[in-house]
Amino acid sequence: MKKVKSIIKIQVPAGKATPAPPIGPTLGQHGINIQAFCQKFNEKTKNQMGDVLPVVIKVYEDRSFDFEIKTPAVSSLLKKLTGIEKGSGKPKSKIVGKIKKSQLIEVAKKKLKDLNTDDLEKAVKIVEGTAKSMGIEIEED
Repeated sequence: MKKVKSIIKIQVPAGKATPAPPIGPTLGQHGINIQAFCQKFNEKTKNQMGDVLPVVIKVYEDRSFDFEIKTPAVSSLLKKLTGIEKGSGKPKSKIVGKIKKSQLIEVAKKKLKDLNTDDLEKAVKIVEGTAKSMGIEIEED
């Protein structure tokens, strides 16, 4: 069993990892082969283009690494669904988008494995809270 030296968490656009900042300097300071990471990451994520993916990289003492790709952030998924650039600066008074309850449930299902609950109802509440804080109105189907 290899000994883990450090764990790095970064967000990378799917299929577009390059050795340029912020990826290069972040991985370089841990002695990782940056080009190898970029190639593996881009290969695994080429079918998710357009999403910004959270990545957890485990760096071992021998400078080898493993990485796990998480699902995109709830806010990213909601922005993609509603077609908005960014959330509202005044979410209570300025609505920037609308989403159906069924779409909200789909986002919750997609994120369930990365959230801190196994309960779909609670996951829906988490996603609903994010939507409201972004100024996205939830409509019944």
